[in-house]
Amino acid sequence: MKYALSFTIAGALLAQGASALWLLPTARNFIYIVPDGYGQASQTMARDYVSLLQNGENPKAPVSIQLPADQIVIGNVRTQASNNLVTDSAASATAFGCGVKTYNNAIAVDDDGQPVGSILEAAKMEGFKTGLVVTSTINHATPACYAAHVADRNSYEKIAEHEIGYSHPLGPQVDILMGGGRCYFKPKSDPTSCRTDEIDLFDYAKGKGYRVMQDRKAFDELKKGTAKAADLPYIGLFNDDQMMYEIDRKQNPQQEPSLLEMVETALTSLDRATKWSFKGFFLMIEASRIDHAGHSNDPVGHLHDTIMYNDVMKFVREWIDKHPDTMMLSAADHECGGLTLNGFNPLPLKGASMTIEHAESLWKAFNGTDKRAFLKDTILPGYGLGDLADTEIDLILKNDKLASDLSSRLSKKAGVNWSTGGHTASDVTLFGYGAGWRGGNLKADMAGNWDNTQLPGYIEGVLKIKMSKVTEKLRQAGSAWVGKRDVNNHGHLHEH
Repeated sequence: MKYALSFTIAGALLAQGASALWLLPTARNFIYIVPDGYGQASQTMARDYVSLLQNGENPKAPVSIQLPADQIVIGNVRTQASNNLVTDSAASATAFGCGVKTYNNAIAVDDDGQPVGSILEAAKMEGFKTGLVVTSTINHATPACYAAHVADRNSYEKIAEHEIGYSHPLGPQVDILMGGGRCYFKPKSDPTSCRTDEIDLFDYAKGKGYRVMQDRKAFDELKKGTAKAADLPYIGLFNDDQMMYEIDRKQNPQQEPSLLEMVETALTSLDRATKWSFKGFFLMIEASRIDHAGHSNDPVGHLHDTIMYNDVMKFVREWIDKHPDTMMLSAADHECGGLTLNGFNPLPLKGASMTIEHAESLWKAFNGTDKRAFLKDTILPGYGLGDLADTEIDLILKNDKLASDLSSRLSKKAGVNWSTGGHTASDVTLFGYGAGWRGGNLKADMAGNWDNTQLPGYIEGVLKIKMSKVTEKLRQAGSAWVGKRDVNNHGHLHEH
């Protein structure tokens, strides 16, 4: 095995935060994938659901298959923050994006509020192309930690500025940005803006040579791959808020691209842009909304976005087989919802064609006269509860707590149990893949249990880059540019 590195040596190097560059396997490209809020039970639910659909839907004679992520398990990861055994997405993304343990809410700053360089910024500094592809807002905690530095994750306006390079001391760091959060890039005078000032970040991006996309039509033009359309850099934000859950998006695919479509397009663009270069790319992908469904205790959104994550893992693995100079790691930032599967049969979830978020939005928007009929004929069948008795329907109307009433009923029906609406301290699974000898080395090097801060140290060694160089540059710029705590929290998004 070429450049084989024993587990003991790899463990020692990563534990010490060192990068013995000559010992680690080399690659031109690295992909890190985050299934936000995903735990082992999330994968089990998705696997058993798909298995039952394939075996004729007989829960008494289950046939267990493997989903794509199951085939590339290599270890697990500890997740706690510096100030709490239960991490949030900001502290965990700072850990696996920057290699630094910090407090909950911190975006790529240490416990003292000082900026720390990310693996993406380190790649950019050495001439690699970079990308962030997510289904949350692009200024959500996970993507933020790769290209922004603020003391509080709620500083959404400042994060957007950093991500596009407007107030980042090193200028634009990301060649591809795709996701939601469009409203934070528009000036206050735009009626759909979320900003409290007149900064126009889309206009700034255009001035820096970015192609700007704000709808599905523009994405489709990019996806066609015409020479000019696919040139880097570009930013595509397809929703003012979070992007749609996958099962909701499928009802109207013309509205937004899927995570898989964005990943396919980003990899095509990055490969094309680096084809004749010695340096390749670093890409972070986040299946963001698994987490939001966990917070909402919504088994439908959680299930289908977990399946989408597996679809992305399959595509990336096949892409790496065709581009063997690429390696991939994947781990969640934390588990969300305290999901357990007792008396479990996921088949009742098959009847749902919408998430609880979409059901609630339809309910709030309804302005007709017969709310009971709308609930019975549209909302309940859409959420897989079309067989509820009249007494149950009356109780739901009386409680006037549609989201919790429906999600709890469907969860109970499927044996899906939630212990919390927040995060848990559980370890998360580490996945990884490389083709040929690189894959063998990756398994040997990264098998076992790791702290989340150790993951970017491995990527440093593979790409031969150093996050400490970025940290030094960032701190030379002083501290006035670093986003501070946003006391007023002007952001309107529901963040976790």
